[in-house]
Amino acid sequence: MTNSIQQAATLLEALPYLQKFYGKTIVIKYGGNAMINSDLKRSVIQDIILMKYVGIRPVLVHGGGPEITAMLKKLGKQSTFISGLRVTDEETVAIAEMVLVGKINAEIVSLLNTAGAKAVGLSGKDANLLVAKKHLAKVHEAGEIREVDIGFVGDIAHVNTGIIDTLLENDYVPVISPIGSDENGQSYNINADYVAGELAAAIGAEKLLLLTDVEGIYRDYYDKGSFISTLALDDAREMITAGSIDGGMIPKVEACVRALAGGTAKTHIIDGRQPHSLLLEIFTDRGTGTEVVR
Repeated sequence: MTNSIQQAATLLEALPYLQKFYGKTIVIKYGGNAMINSDLKRSVIQDIILMKYVGIRPVLVHGGGPEITAMLKKLGKQSTFISGLRVTDEETVAIAEMVLVGKINAEIVSLLNTAGAKAVGLSGKDANLLVAKKHLAKVHEAGEIREVDIGFVGDIAHVNTGIIDTLLENDYVPVISPIGSDENGQSYNINADYVAGELAAAIGAEKLLLLTDVEGIYRDYYDKGSFISTLALDDAREMITAGSIDGGMIPKVEACVRALAGGTAKTHIIDGRQPHSLLLEIFTDRGTGTEVVR
């Protein structure tokens, strides 16, 4: 009886969130350990299926950095990163597209469909979803910011939301690879965090959830007592400028900034190493990770 009462209490705790998010669109950036560990992968898929069946409209943007790195290594190419972004020559962008679109996207779509969703895989090239332009990485040196050309790495010039709107209206789960092309058809590898942030802004998502391999944001990563549960938008911008946020966390925080500026209500950087972290963030009072808010 005690277990049954606890289960009922859990459902009642979730009730206001079920009401709040019914019919709302939530963008999820899927990456890190949750894409590699089979148990965590299963947990993410289950979370998305549950979200779908309680009336939420999930949109999934996936990365694939570790698999791209592994494939490049097999082919004798070393990976170099600047400001958390991979330096990408013409061969590398072709390999990234092969891994992201041909392998990872197809696998995620298959897992979702097997579990009971109607998932459709897209790259940013489909229906000109992500129109790209060259990205210049920002490097902090001696208190100044310098821009560096890192090859075929893209920024998003424009998001054409029509295909996403059509899929959502017809009860599909869009699964998006972060490959786009410019007006001349040149392919660009776009950081998946940036894609998720821009997409959340463009489609008016209620939430943006970014899965990562750390608990969230720290004022000092080496001081676990400096964990930040809620970070204001202006403070996030200041921490990036000051270099307090660096490496792979930069694109995640910048994605939150972009989504919030575009009208997304809340953004969250959460620990994808924790099973069912998506459900804990959306449907419980305590949540998880760091929320970046206006």
